Amino acid sequence: MSNESTNPGYPGDDANGATSQDPYGYPSGHTGDAAYGQSQPPYGQSPYGQPQYGQSQYGQPQYGQAPGGSGNYGAPPDNGLVWGILVTVLCCLPLGIVSIVKASNVNNLWALGQYAAAHEAAAEARKWAKIGAIVGGVFYALIVAFYVLMFVFLFAASASAGYSTY
Repeated sequence: MSNESTNPGYPGDDANGATSQDPYGYPSGHTGDAAYGQSQPPYGQSPYGQPQYGQSQYGQPQYGQAPGGSGNYGAPPDNGLVWGILVTVLCCLPLGIVSIVKASNVNNLWALGQYAAAHEAAAEARKWAKIGAIVGGVFYALIVAFYVLMFVFLFAASASAGYSTY
């Protein structure tokens, strides 16, 4: 009988029935990175097991639950973004921008579970929108008063100039 390998190029795989090895020298039946004496889980399954539906994994809250616990805090407060935009466009640009920035933080703070900070940011946004509306209203009132006074003075000046008939 010849001493030729049935699969040339693979060590230990010969015609005499010696145990075969893969090209990297591992014995047959090697399963990769599994620990000695343990088999790998089937494809698509986690080696650590999966939590059952409704159970939290690693102590994390489930999707849609508040991070601080199981308290239901309801919907986030009204952020006043619309009022901030209207004040920015119609009344007072700098104060409206402050209101928009404060209003944009409300939903983010609420999603992070910082409910008191979200309420505070909403109150700040409304406060800056009110201040901007008041400042804009006073500014527009001063402009109207200025134009009315200018019209009155010009009309009075033209009436007093009068024409003489000599």
